[in-house]
Amino acid sequence: MTANTLFYIIIALLIVKFTIDKIIDALNAKHFKDALPKQIEDVYDESEYKKSQNYKATNYRFGIITSTFSLVLTLAFLFLDGFEYVDNIARSFSDSPIIIALIFFGIIMIGSDIVTLPFSYYSTFVIEEKFGFNKTTKATFFLDKIKGWLMMAIIGGGILALIIWFYQWTGNSFWLYAWGLVAVFTLFMNMFYAKLIVPLFNKQTPLEAGSLRDKISEYAKTVGFKLDKIFVIDGSKRSTKANAYFSGFGSEKRVTLYDTLVNDLEDDEIVAVLAHEVGHYKRNHIIFNLFMSIIMTGLMLYILSLFISNPLLSNALGVDIPSFHIGLIAFGLLYAPISEITGLIMNYISRMFEYQADDYAKNTYKAEPLITSLKKLSKNSLSNLTPHPAYVFMHYSHPTLLQRIENLRK
Repeated sequence: MTANTLFYIIIALLIVKFTIDKIIDALNAKHFKDALPKQIEDVYDESEYKKSQNYKATNYRFGIITSTFSLVLTLAFLFLDGFEYVDNIARSFSDSPIIIALIFFGIIMIGSDIVTLPFSYYSTFVIEEKFGFNKTTKATFFLDKIKGWLMMAIIGGGILALIIWFYQWTGNSFWLYAWGLVAVFTLFMNMFYAKLIVPLFNKQTPLEAGSLRDKISEYAKTVGFKLDKIFVIDGSKRSTKANAYFSGFGSEKRVTLYDTLVNDLEDDEIVAVLAHEVGHYKRNHIIFNLFMSIIMTGLMLYILSLFISNPLLSNALGVDIPSFHIGLIAFGLLYAPISEITGLIMNYISRMFEYQADDYAKNTYKAEPLITSLKKLSKNSLSNLTPHPAYVFMHYSHPTLLQRIENLRK
């Protein structure tokens, strides 16, 4: 195989993925004008449902523009030897492979973020604002960007530097050391993400004493689930959308409630949502997902080790001097179909896990408050009530609202 052939394989993969995504999106868009399902009539009225349909249609049209721009930009970058241009800039600063790679990815990542910044700004301050979701100030928006860049530089740059050092030290056996590094980092972040990263962006406060905390504690005791750390996060600082999640293990185990969730739902509904999350924990879904993430990362790194030394990868992107960082870019583009397949499998498993967590909440607490909470959360986020089955298969990590209601009422 020649570098030119590999180049056009990469181009074909990008175009095929874009085409499939747009077909699935178009099929889904045909359902935007479906009638309001009867199961939801107690929560939605016609004007609110029309608002949700308009929200979906607006995001669909905007998504066509952003994804097309992204594809055109990527193709232009490939055809105009953009990677070689950035590689030459990086090499003008140092002879060290690690420094070159850090500068290269810094330019690519931050440059991409700056180019797409207008789309992100428009989505936040025009679309989300129009439909009543946005609570982010411009200062917070740009401060989040700067914090994200700093985290990317420190954490991402540190991990990349170590992986390249492993490669220089051990050759193609680097994948074992890199896998160990990523596994340890993944476990660490699962344990301490809420304590170390979340405070950089949000304020977390312990749930105050009262009826809600008492009901949560009472439920936790009935299922033998020790839960001392219950926090409320200021999600309303950025959006009116609500959420809740578990994080950590052992002594670091905690539940985090968005303040929007606390404000939008009744106490029984919040307990039902937490019962669902406890179900994930009790059924070992969190451990399984963590384990699978580590396994799939190891598989990817092993496959990478088989090809990374081949100069064909760098040459395919128009770069004459083979390097780890250019090979990594080419490999990422070629690995996309495998990543897509594993993503579909994990989404399917995730949807099964959601049913199991719902069943756990139904059997250990009550089904009805979970149903009403799901309806309210769906209404408040203007979520898609009638997605196309193909779109669900491709993109949903959760069953649809109607599917979950049907399951809970069995």
